[in-house]
Amino acid sequence: MTGGEFVAKFLNAQGVGAIFFVPTMLSRALAAMDDMPIKRVLTHGEKAAAYMADGYARASRRPGVCAAQAVGAANLAAGLRDAYMAHSPVIALTGGRFGHQKYKVNYQECDDYPTFHQMTKANFEIDTAARFPDLLRQAFREATTGTPGPVNLLIAGKEGDIEADSAEMELIAEEVYSRVPAHRPAPEEAHIMGALQILKAAERPVIVVGGGARWSGAGAEVLKLAEKLSIPIAASLNGLSLVPDNHPLYIGVPGTYSRSCTNRLMRRADLVLYVGSQTSGQVTHFWKFPTAGTPVIQIGIDPSDLGRNYPNKVSLLGDAKVTLQLMNRAIVPDASHAAHMAPWTAEAKETVKLWREEVASCRDSDAVPIRPERILEEVGSWLPNDAIVVSDTGHAGMWCAQQLWIEDDKSWDFLRASGSLGWAFPASLGAKVAMPKKPVVCFTGDGGFWYHLQELETAVRCGIPTVTVVNNNDALNQETMIFDHAYGGKQSAKASEMWHFSKVDFSAVAEKMGALGIRVTKPGEMRSALDQAISSGRPAVVEVLSDIKALAPNPWEG
Repeated sequence: MTGGEFVAKFLNAQGVGAIFFVPTMLSRALAAMDDMPIKRVLTHGEKAAAYMADGYARASRRPGVCAAQAVGAANLAAGLRDAYMAHSPVIALTGGRFGHQKYKVNYQECDDYPTFHQMTKANFEIDTAARFPDLLRQAFREATTGTPGPVNLLIAGKEGDIEADSAEMELIAEEVYSRVPAHRPAPEEAHIMGALQILKAAERPVIVVGGGARWSGAGAEVLKLAEKLSIPIAASLNGLSLVPDNHPLYIGVPGTYSRSCTNRLMRRADLVLYVGSQTSGQVTHFWKFPTAGTPVIQIGIDPSDLGRNYPNKVSLLGDAKVTLQLMNRAIVPDASHAAHMAPWTAEAKETVKLWREEVASCRDSDAVPIRPERILEEVGSWLPNDAIVVSDTGHAGMWCAQQLWIEDDKSWDFLRASGSLGWAFPASLGAKVAMPKKPVVCFTGDGGFWYHLQELETAVRCGIPTVTVVNNNDALNQETMIFDHAYGGKQSAKASEMWHFSKVDFSAVAEKMGALGIRVTKPGEMRSALDQAISSGRPAVVEVLSDIKALAPNPWEG
C-alpha cells in the first residue's frame, strides 16, 4: 500500500481519535481518513496544533497527534516544549528534506531535524515508505513507556511526500502502547518495607503527590496511604485534582505557585514522600521546601529522577499506583500510630485553617473590578461534576493553585501549562475533542488568551464547545513587580507601554466569530454567565473584568 494509506490505517488501528494539523502535510493520509472515526482538526497555527494534541493527550492519557509541513516544523517544535516539560505523549508528524535536495537552496528548506532534539523524548527520520511500520510503532512505544513524552517523526519531503510511495507493509497495532501507562513496573519488596519503616518513625512527615501519580491514576491509592498513616498530603499543580480540598489531611499546593500554609508545613517537615514527582524547581520553590538535609522517599518510574535533587533515604522505582497498592497492603494496623501523629496533623489543620481565614475576605469580595479570588471561588463552587479544568501558566496558574477549591462531592481533572503562556485555550480544545462528554473549562488571562485567539474560529467550525473564562485586566499585570524593581521601586509614566494592552471586548469578538460571548462586570453575574455558557452547547467565552492591581501573592519563603 502507499505510505499515506498506511499512516491512516495505522493511526486508526492504534486508537487515535483526532489529528491536529496545518496544511499541507500528509494530505493523502488525511484524505484516507474520510471514512475513519478520526477527527481532522484544521488549526490556524502549528504551535496551536501541538497544544491541542497535548491537551488531547493529557485529558485522555492517550497519544495526541499533530502534523505540519517543513516550513512550519519549527513552529510545531516550539509547541512541543510544554508537552516535553509535562511528559505528555504527543506524536508529531513533520515534513523534512529529501537527501538529494540537501545543500541546494531548495524552496522553504531548512534542517529542522536538530530543532526537535531538545523538545522530544525521541526524534526519528523516515526516509522511505518502508520504514513507516516500525518507526510509527516505535514512536508510540517511546511516547507511552517509562516517563511519557513527545516524539517527532520527520518524514522525507516538505509535505511528507514519501507518503505517495508504495511498499510491502504489515499493519501491526500494539494496543498496550495506545495509553499511559503502557506498563506498570513494581519496586522490590525490601524497598517497600524500608520506606514504610521510615515513614512510621517520622514525627512530621508530608506526602507530595505529583504529575506522575496523575498519569498513573493513583489518586485513590495515595489518599488511602495518607489516611492509613495519618500523614498530611500536598499536591503539586500537576497533581492538583487528586486530593479534595476539604480532605482533613490536605495542606494545599507547595513550591512557587503555592499556598503559604503549604510552604510553612513543608518547612517544618522532617520527612517528605514524593509520589510521581521529579522534585523540580517549581514544586520545591527552587529546592527550599523541603530544606536541604530533609530525608526524602521518592516513588518514580524513571531511575534517573530518583535522588536527582535530594539524596533519597529510599528510592522506589515503579509505577505510582502499583507501588502505593503494595505499600497499602503491607501496612499493619496500629492504633498507637494515629496518636503518635496527632500533634502533627493538628498543627497541619490549624495552619490551613488560619490561611483560609486570611484569604476569605478576597474570596467573598463584592468589589468592582472583580477580585481574581472571587472569580475562582465562583468557578470552583459552580464547576460541574466530572469536569476538566485547563489552566494557563503565570497568574492563571498561581490563582488556581491558591483559590480553585473543589471538594470531595465532585470528580474533576486539572491540566495546567508547564510554562508556555497561551497554552491553555488551544489545549482545552484538544481536551474537549478527547473527552467530548465531559465539561471542559479553560481559565486564562487576557494575556494568555491573546496568543491563540484565532483558534476560537477553529472551535466554532469544528464544533468544540468549551467554556473559556478570561480574567481580563487589560494587562500582563504579573509583570508589575518586575518593572517596579527595574525602575528602582517606582515605574515611570512610560512603563505601562511594556505590560498594558488596549481595552478589547472579548465577548463581542467571540460573538463576531460565531461563539457565545458574555461579559461579566459584577461578581453576582458570574454564576448566571457560567450556566449560560455550559448550557449553550457552543464554544463560549466568559470575559470577567478584573482588578489590574490584584496580584497573586508571592510564595512564602519563611
